[in-house]
Amino acid sequence: MTETFTPPTRFAVPGRIAVSNRAASVWQTATITEIRRETPYAATFRLAVPAWEGHLPGQHLMLRLRAADGYLAQRHYSIASAPDGSGHVELTLDHVDGGEVSGWFHTVAEPGDQVAVRGPLSGFFAWPGDRPALLIGAGSGVVPLMSMVRHHRARRLAVPLRLLVSARGPEELIYAGEYGAETTPVFTRSAPRGTPVGRLTAAHLAPLLAERPDGGWEAYVCGSNGFAEHASRLLVAAGQPVDRIRIERFG
Repeated sequence: MTETFTPPTRFAVPGRIAVSNRAASVWQTATITEIRRETPYAATFRLAVPAWEGHLPGQHLMLRLRAADGYLAQRHYSIASAPDGSGHVELTLDHVDGGEVSGWFHTVAEPGDQVAVRGPLSGFFAWPGDRPALLIGAGSGVVPLMSMVRHHRARRLAVPLRLLVSARGPEELIYAGEYGAETTPVFTRSAPRGTPVGRLTAAHLAPLLAERPDGGWEAYVCGSNGFAEHASRLLVAAGQPVDRIRIERFG
């Protein structure tokens, strides 16, 4: 499955946000203004970026940390917040064992600390809000998908949107308090009483694909390499066109 994209000179969320590629290439100073715990292993960091020109749901940014000795560490992180013109963006980071950047965020960072960011980056996985979206994520792969869900709600978009999110158990379900009728959780190791436990299957996808909207679904899959491969195979087997599956993977 080809995962390449040549971005246009400008792209936009209908009716509001337009971002130039030139602006996305400039490093900016971001200040941490809030830290929210999501799960025992994940937290959301709200950043004030005064010159931020906006983003599309599903995009990511590059983040750079500089140590006292001048050592630089850079990582790509998906944006969790919807585009709202507030001059803030939110990132939700897992605490990765041995992770230089995530380790600093989870053990050292405090409100008021500053980092360098540039973006937004990558138009391939972006969802402008103009087509039915079937979102499938696992673990922290739900982060860019939540940007889409939040955008859908904030704009009160009529276009259909559905989310399947997989987690090992309820305690590891990121954004657990935000999900609504659009979301179906899948638990692979432990689940509330009466909820089946197991891996994402064709049975989870079947009712969503059966309610195929006019024009069909644009599918967005985000998660580990293994999950992305598994979910995309299920979609293709169920009849989802290969050219309408967008994949973002990590690990």
